[in-house]
Amino acid sequence: MSKALEGIKVLDFTHVQSGPTCTQLLAWFGADVIKVERPGVGDATRGQLQDIPDVDSLYFTMLNHNKRSITLDSKNPKGKEVLWRLIKECDVLVENFAPGALARMGLTWEKIHEANPRMILASVKGFGPGRYEDCKVYENVAQCAGGAASTTGFRDGIPMVTGAQIGDSGTGLHLALGIVTALFHRTHSGLGQRVDCAMQDSVLNLCRVKLRDQQRLAHGPLREYSQFGEGIPFGDATPRAGNDSGGGQPGRILKCKGWEHDPNAYIYFITQGPVWEPICDIIGEPGWKTDPNYATPKARLPHLNEIFTRIEAWTMKHDKFEAMDILNKYDIPCGPILSMKEIAEDEALHRTGTIVEVDHPTRGKYLTVGNPIKLSASPADVTRSPLLGEHTDEILRDVLGYSEAEIAEIEHSGAVGAVQKIAAE
Repeated sequence: MSKALEGIKVLDFTHVQSGPTCTQLLAWFGADVIKVERPGVGDATRGQLQDIPDVDSLYFTMLNHNKRSITLDSKNPKGKEVLWRLIKECDVLVENFAPGALARMGLTWEKIHEANPRMILASVKGFGPGRYEDCKVYENVAQCAGGAASTTGFRDGIPMVTGAQIGDSGTGLHLALGIVTALFHRTHSGLGQRVDCAMQDSVLNLCRVKLRDQQRLAHGPLREYSQFGEGIPFGDATPRAGNDSGGGQPGRILKCKGWEHDPNAYIYFITQGPVWEPICDIIGEPGWKTDPNYATPKARLPHLNEIFTRIEAWTMKHDKFEAMDILNKYDIPCGPILSMKEIAEDEALHRTGTIVEVDHPTRGKYLTVGNPIKLSASPADVTRSPLLGEHTDEILRDVLGYSEAEIAEIEHSGAVGAVQKIAAE
């Protein structure tokens, strides 16, 4: 079975998280991702949040699997020559530099397109054109500017960011889709194009239900929000709603047995209309099936706090997995609050390749997230991240066709710096 993107060469000018998320996904699907790094320095995350001295951090390794690394000083004449040769050879260039940085390097879209008309130039930016387009953006800034923070948390608390990296990794996923779409378009147009993805836009796309609620609010209160049942007036903007469900089916996070000492002894429970009767039977409230205050979804909306308090009295008698087993027999939507420890030890996630153990030459074995997208005819293997400049000679020789004498000349010029190598694996 062949890899879905086999034969596609990606010039990876990305760093930190948003860009590397995108290029790692392309690499998992079989693209040859050539990560260009500064000699002696590399991606900043190699040295950030290190848990083992003088070893590439998990921050770096978990975002750069399946890639090759070449070190290159683009200000060095020989380095610049190699760079333009890479641009002519590759299919995609991905970058997430600060606004204007690529142009300052002389890599304008016009020059790139002239050198390689089939090249796709993909960029992550914080904001699209407008008031903030020149501003630098990081994960939490994107969450705030994209609407996530203002709608996350409890009504009487401050705005909150989420632990999910919807700004960085979320944008990387959006950019990857844009790239493969542009690659498909190139199959019949013959030409590359620009692909731009703003972090604010990506976060907003993931928050679309809150924009939906903003417009619904103009026509009356949001009845599925707890605020409605508590008789608290709504303002003019979509409010924070705690753990209420955002999909119209009322839901809450409820305590389970052991919550007093386990911060994750909770379950998410949704009171979906079609399974209301078995819910009433399970929690010991059969009369609610016919009581006009509870019998219909609309009638239940003003009583959600009371309903979930009663359901919680039942969930607190069971641990979250016992509750899951009982509720799933009746197709009641629910889910355990899983800790990262529980996820890391989940055998099913290991079997499906969602969690993968990787062996690294200096770090040793560690766990990482595998490809979340499964293709039946194109399996994705996860291989370790590269050492800084590890594949420099290999790329110069096999991708760009330089002779051994030319490679020696490039190395002597200082264009690639000292290259980190390991013994054959």
